[in-house]
Amino acid sequence: MQRFGLPGIIVMAIFLSGCQTNHSPIQPVSYVDIDRFMGDWYVIANIPTYIEKGAHNAIESYELKPDGSIQTTFTFHEDSYDGELKTYHPTGFITDKKTNAIWGMQFIWPIKADYRIMYLTEDYSQTIIARNKRDYVWIMARTPTISESDYQHMLSLIKQVGYDISEIQRVPQDWSGQPPKAR
Repeated sequence: MQRFGLPGIIVMAIFLSGCQTNHSPIQPVSYVDIDRFMGDWYVIANIPTYIEKGAHNAIESYELKPDGSIQTTFTFHEDSYDGELKTYHPTGFITDKKTNAIWGMQFIWPIKADYRIMYLTEDYSQTIIARNKRDYVWIMARTPTISESDYQHMLSLIKQVGYDISEIQRVPQDWSGQPPKAR
């Protein structure tokens, strides 16, 4: 497990906690079947946080714990497909029990970062995770790649809620030398 030093913790807290925004809140999807949402999600593109810059083969995995929290495992290779494997274990907390679509994601106590499921395909194969601050966003899928038309559609949705999509970066995914993780 990757450990944060004090400077890393401070930077993560600043980046993820944030200030107020001038935008209206991002509306999440109307309902998430939390059991169906659990499992592996390949990060297709994002506005990367400090720790995600240069990530290759990034995967976010969710597991519902008996207490209702969500054990998250975020893994990627740093700066190349052969780079050092990084692993982080933030914990998710569903804050809107009616929809299951708004979470707090906690890297360090007591800060819970805003995490909103703003888009989710009916078959639970693609999702967009957004934040009210419009500072970070994640396009994720159950497969390491998606069609260009799906990608463009999700970019348009992200733009509609006020993000600067020029900041979005594709995350390199290449599993040719190894099998992708299965859900």
